[in-house]
Amino acid sequence: MAAGAPGGGVGRGLAGGCCLLLLLAVGGAAGPPGGLLYPPGAPTRERKELGGLWSFRADFSPGRDAGFVHRWYRQPLRQTGPVIDMPVPASFNDITQDPSLENYIGWVWYEKEVLLPLRWLQDDLNTRVVLRFGSAHYYSIVWVNGVQVVEHEGGHLPFEADISSIIQGSPGIPCRITVALNNTLTPHTLPPGSIQYMNDRTRYPKNYFVQNIRFDFFNYAGIHRPVVLYTTPSVYIDDITVTTTSSESVAMVQYQVSVVGSTLYSLSLSLRDQEGKVVATGDGPAGELKVVNPNLWWPYLMHENPGYRYSLEVKMQAQANGTLLKDVYTLPVGIRTVHVTSTQFLINGRPFYFHGVNKHEDADIRGKGLDWPLVVKDFNLLRWLGANSFRTSHYPYAEEIMDLCDAYGIVVIDECPGVGIKMLESFGNKSLQHHLVVMEELIRRDKNRPSVVMWSVANEPASELPPAAYYFKTVIAHTKALDPSRPVTFVTDANYALDCGAPYVDVICVNSYFSWYHDPGHLEVIPLQLTTQFENWYKTYQKPIIQSEYGADSVPGLHSDPPLMFSEEYQKAMLKEYHSVFDKKRKEYVIGELIWNFADFMTNQGTTRVLGNKKGIFTRQRQPKSAAFVLRERYWKIANESRCLPPIIKSHTLFL
Repeated sequence: MAAGAPGGGVGRGLAGGCCLLLLLAVGGAAGPPGGLLYPPGAPTRERKELGGLWSFRADFSPGRDAGFVHRWYRQPLRQTGPVIDMPVPASFNDITQDPSLENYIGWVWYEKEVLLPLRWLQDDLNTRVVLRFGSAHYYSIVWVNGVQVVEHEGGHLPFEADISSIIQGSPGIPCRITVALNNTLTPHTLPPGSIQYMNDRTRYPKNYFVQNIRFDFFNYAGIHRPVVLYTTPSVYIDDITVTTTSSESVAMVQYQVSVVGSTLYSLSLSLRDQEGKVVATGDGPAGELKVVNPNLWWPYLMHENPGYRYSLEVKMQAQANGTLLKDVYTLPVGIRTVHVTSTQFLINGRPFYFHGVNKHEDADIRGKGLDWPLVVKDFNLLRWLGANSFRTSHYPYAEEIMDLCDAYGIVVIDECPGVGIKMLESFGNKSLQHHLVVMEELIRRDKNRPSVVMWSVANEPASELPPAAYYFKTVIAHTKALDPSRPVTFVTDANYALDCGAPYVDVICVNSYFSWYHDPGHLEVIPLQLTTQFENWYKTYQKPIIQSEYGADSVPGLHSDPPLMFSEEYQKAMLKEYHSVFDKKRKEYVIGELIWNFADFMTNQGTTRVLGNKKGIFTRQRQPKSAAFVLRERYWKIANESRCLPPIIKSHTLFL
């Protein structure tokens, strides 16, 4: 989110006073224990995609609660009233011509009926059928054939349920999947928000409310990522955790494997290179694999063969119900190390400079829905640009996107949905406990990814507030306990002398918009203000610094010379002023620069937003503005310079 951005209400509508169910009063939904491995096809596992058209109905009743009062999940949704077709994955907001759906806040209902293979439906104690959602915004309750199977709080992260006992033994009967989804944001959700009722009857209809938010992107909602059904044996590989260390000639791959369903099992592991050659073997649930002369995972433009990954094949055999069961799971593994000193960020012992972007999952019509053509286009643009990294601003991105980061060598700062934490009540214990669960879910999902080199626990919180000290100390300590192998940060726009959370991070990430939100139109102040910013932060904390956001809006095709705000020339001029300071300070302790933003994106309507935020160096349709060429020339120059750097570790190590 850009500093100083507006924070009005995304949603508005009519609802019956306190009857607007923000979150169904059934208690908080915690993430399931254990693993949540991505379900690829495998010799012992089958997978069925459930993308396409689902039946959809928004609950426009005064209290948004008709679906629960009348138990819509107990019958086909079409029998409860009018339904429309809704694509999955996609946001529902921009699909129709209905403005009330564009800004809808409350419960919406999805339904899909699917016929399953007969072999899945046999009353077989040795086969497990699982329903998995890549993500849904934000609070989900799922039923299968009228039986509730899972409840999940929060968007952007996967959740699943074992539905074997519901569907097995009923061949020929369609499997009816019903989802109730609520996109309301409260002070205790991530991201937070608040509902404001407008009680002035001379200006607003009865029960009129708005959803207030404190972040500058559109609050899209829906089933945003793939929904799949997959099978495993009843005894199965539930989770795999991998960490790596390396020297010039030897690497060690430490592993832990969790098996669920029986204590009587055996495990064998084979690590294969990209040619299929076995380079190391092991057995048992925990151990270490030795790799001689390893191919390390290197970032894009840092090596002639970036993104190198081995394949770790885990095979399980177990006895259950008098039968020998087998399961196989193959996990891509990148061997790389990360270290942070007081002045450098080191990958595999070599200084790494972040020259990249901030992004959004955002596009015309589909909103935040996963779209493969768009994903591939974005990665082609990133590599054209010479970008070696991005931050998942301001939430975890789809697993499919993360897979490509691993494969292409794009370095990732993996950020949780902790954006807009501005209200004092959002620093309380209820919010804190939910934040800890979200970090558990994020790390469980992405812990094995070589592209992920740092966790970000928040973006632009009100970290100057006194409760922020305990809050971020706790969240960061919890994150480090879950994953000691990576540094942790959050992205700040607070004053260096007032920030209560900064003492606990490993890398300082700071957002600033000099000559835009501050001293607008005055490019001449950037060198002094930006230099002062860096020197104050480094003098105070002696930690490396990333300029995690900077930029200016530009309207495509709007030109002005001399440069004026919102012109393409002004955006270019601002970048060049920032770059002149970066070039001086990256010789000292500045370790990265991430432009805001990769592409224009949709926001809440407001007097400063004309069809969204225009700070992209590409348009929302992925066409380059003038600034894209400035950044491309710079990034390729930096990349060529960095290839000549020796593997020197300066200063003392802060994170190891």
